[in-house]
Amino acid sequence: MLVKPRKKRALAPSGISDAERELYGGRLRWDQSFVRHEGALTRLGFGQMAAALPRMAGTVLRTAWEVDRRALAGVVTAQLGQGVTAACGLVAVNRVLTQLFADGPTADKLRDALPSLLMLAVVSVGSGILAAWSTAMSGRLEPQVERAVSVRYYEAITRVEVEATERPEIQRVLEAGRFGTDSARSMLRLSVGVGNVLIGMVAAAVVLVSLHWILLPMLLTIALPKGWGAVRSARREYTSRLNWVDHRRAIASLLAYLTRPHAAGEIRAHAAGERLLAGYEEMSQQSESEQRRLARAQASTDLVAGGFSGLASLACYGVLWWLLTNGGLPLAVGGTAVIAIRNCTGQLTSLVQQVNRLYEQMLFLTDTKNATELAAEHAIPRTGTPLPLSVLAVHVEDVSFSYPGASSPALKGVSLSVRRGEVTALVGANGSGKTTLTRLLAGLLLPTGGDVWWEGESGERVGLREADRAQVFSHVGLLAQDFPHWEMTAATNVAIGAGDRPRDMDRVKEATQAAGVYDLIEGLPHGMDSIVFKGYERGVQLSGGQWQKLGTARSRYRNAPFFLVDEPTSALDPHAEIAAFEGLWSLADRDHAVVLVTHRLAATAKADRIYVLDQGRIAEEGTHDQLMARQDGLYREMYVAQAAQYGLGLPAGHALPAPRGDADRHEEIL
Repeated sequence: MLVKPRKKRALAPSGISDAERELYGGRLRWDQSFVRHEGALTRLGFGQMAAALPRMAGTVLRTAWEVDRRALAGVVTAQLGQGVTAACGLVAVNRVLTQLFADGPTADKLRDALPSLLMLAVVSVGSGILAAWSTAMSGRLEPQVERAVSVRYYEAITRVEVEATERPEIQRVLEAGRFGTDSARSMLRLSVGVGNVLIGMVAAAVVLVSLHWILLPMLLTIALPKGWGAVRSARREYTSRLNWVDHRRAIASLLAYLTRPHAAGEIRAHAAGERLLAGYEEMSQQSESEQRRLARAQASTDLVAGGFSGLASLACYGVLWWLLTNGGLPLAVGGTAVIAIRNCTGQLTSLVQQVNRLYEQMLFLTDTKNATELAAEHAIPRTGTPLPLSVLAVHVEDVSFSYPGASSPALKGVSLSVRRGEVTALVGANGSGKTTLTRLLAGLLLPTGGDVWWEGESGERVGLREADRAQVFSHVGLLAQDFPHWEMTAATNVAIGAGDRPRDMDRVKEATQAAGVYDLIEGLPHGMDSIVFKGYERGVQLSGGQWQKLGTARSRYRNAPFFLVDEPTSALDPHAEIAAFEGLWSLADRDHAVVLVTHRLAATAKADRIYVLDQGRIAEEGTHDQLMARQDGLYREMYVAQAAQYGLGLPAGHALPAPRGDADRHEEIL
């Protein structure tokens, strides 16, 4: 069936498409000021580029040396060998021509040329063997280099302070580095190709110089215009990619939504798919226009570079003709020079193409290098003061925190304590600072003011800023409201809760049983090995509540002393919700600290300590009894409002929930 193309819509005078404006609120391209300040490599001159290329190629080669020295040595040896064979081939050609142009019978000349012809055959076979060897060694080396650079980049990214990732200027650099991780492999391959061509041209140049000194500048005159064209084209392509990276990412995301199971309903019932496809088509047309612009500019550059190179070639052959006619050059040497120049001209075309790509890949690899270095500058320290051997409590003292670029602090002068064996509840309106506070308790954020202290059983304290953050992380288990849904097996989604430890399937089973999801997983077609994402061969789709149970199992598997849970029951049915809260109380009974962020106030009523946040401050604190006793308290107001949703008034004495452990505690509201 043919699909009728949608009518193209004209761009607004500002150059912003209707799709950009409607779907994303405006332009999806980085402005030129960013390119001017951050895209310094796009302004490199020829000399600077010539100096930058060896440096970046050296970085790749050093990485290659680190990962596989034998393969690198094999590649280098093969390339040098090919250069030697190329030089020997030209020498053999010169000898053959010298014999053929000498005086005497043709048969004698052919017989005298036979050794040189045999030498040409040997050179040809040797060149083929060396090329095959180079290909084999490069194929072995390239994926290792790509892996090494990628691991270095992603390892640096995963250690960046969370606060730094909130800064757009840092996140932009870190994100841009992702596109250059595969450039190391391309640079190695292109470097080998460029090295091959350059070695061949150097060998030809040496032979030409030995024949006559003027032949070398002739060769360079042909090469320079094409080199200029390569640099100009690469710079233009990189600048375009830099400007349009957000636009390209948005186009890809539009199509990705169409295949995601969670969007299937609205894609069809709400006709969201039609709107996304229309946006994709319109924004793709913008990208196509940019590609046409690049193609026209490339054609102009090729025309100028090719024209000057052609004129240079004509002048070179003119000089060669003049030398031959005036007796300044033997005919055999002239024939060798013609062959060498023609070979070099063909190699120049390959060189220009490869240098163009090499320069472009260098720019992207530089982005990765810059991102890796920036990540290291903002990395979580690998060392610090060890935590006490047995941490009993975490104290937050007069802590303030401001997100980068925010107009007001997320937390202001907050003080509280979290102790093992207790449930500490954080309640408050959306945006009151609850999640930010849990991230500070987890060590993911460092306070702007005040401090977070980890206290041992002997009273010793270690501040979060000075602490060994790896130890801090080892003491906490997180269950965030938007926890990751890993597109992997059910067992992995549980065991990844302790990703730094070998998987223990017995503990996976225990954690899933504690979270009430074991029977569900065992009932899947492939049990624990079922991939919990639709679309894979063993893939299954879980509901929101089932995912929430799986997330609870993940945190239970971690078995950390301090559990920080944020809205752990928002997708659960009433019975599952009751069971989930029972599980949290049992953790506290087993000497874990539980920090509970929830809007289910019937659950917080059983907490040992409740902190009510309002606009980043602690507005109230105490037990449920104490807070409900405040006639005009914020907590009491929220509790009564939530109870009213179920048509329940507040009985005399405000009908306090039973203490933790009472068998009748599930008869409460919510």
